Amino acid sequence: MTGYGKAVAEFTSRKLSIEAKSLNSKQLDLSLRLPSVFREKENEVRNLISSKLERGKVDLLISTELAAETAGISINHELALKYHTELKSLQRALREDCPEGLLPIILKMPEVVQSAKEELTENDWLLVRAGIEHALALVDEFRLGEGSILSADLKKRIQLILQYLAEVEPFEQQRMNDIRDKMIRDFSNYKSDFNGSAPDQNRFEQELIYYLERLDITEEKIRLKKHCDYFLETMDEGISQGKKLGFITQEIGREINTMGSKANQADMQKLVVQMKDELEKIKEQLMNIL
Repeated sequence: MTGYGKAVAEFTSRKLSIEAKSLNSKQLDLSLRLPSVFREKENEVRNLISSKLERGKVDLLISTELAAETAGISINHELALKYHTELKSLQRALREDCPEGLLPIILKMPEVVQSAKEELTENDWLLVRAGIEHALALVDEFRLGEGSILSADLKKRIQLILQYLAEVEPFEQQRMNDIRDKMIRDFSNYKSDFNGSAPDQNRFEQELIYYLERLDITEEKIRLKKHCDYFLETMDEGISQGKKLGFITQEIGREINTMGSKANQADMQKLVVQMKDELEKIKEQLMNIL
């Protein structure tokens, strides 16, 4: 599921901007961009994210801005003067001059401009951790809003499948009657082809019953109704059920496919196609569900 959250953490020497965003993914895929001072906390950050967000492609960016008075920048005067002396000596030897002066060159020389090593205190980390938790909470809140919309859509599509299932019944009974009448007519027409010997009426009736039973979809309808009800019940459970809902849709699809193979009637097959269409839309949406 998609989501976005941003938080700010401030303490004496730094101001941190913490951004977290998630995109749809079957698994939890983390991408972290942290300042070097936080590298030792990377595993803890990963564990924190995985405890809050179960699935999704999650990006976490922490950018830092040092306060000017605590930036920790210094110039090695002694080394800078030595570079100046050596460069002036080289100028005289080469009889060349530097119109813009030597200072820009000296400041680019190694070890002249030095920055103090950043250190992260435990109190600083607690503030950062709180900021990360706040950003992740905003992501989760964003997801909940999206989830409520998806929930309404899924329920609507399950209800449509049940509606199409109810519409199958009148066509089902008419189909059985039409097949029975056709087989009886055909049997009567073929009686003259038995070289004068009468066909076995009892055997014909047995075969007729056997054939009609093979086309009967009562069990499929009952199972499909139960699977749809179970889908709705699972949605109302308070924990993440995305994978479980995926398994239920597989069972729903199996019953719909069996009904389609047994339909043998245009109106019923049309309803089966409509059920399949709704089921495919449900499967697409389930890719976004935790």
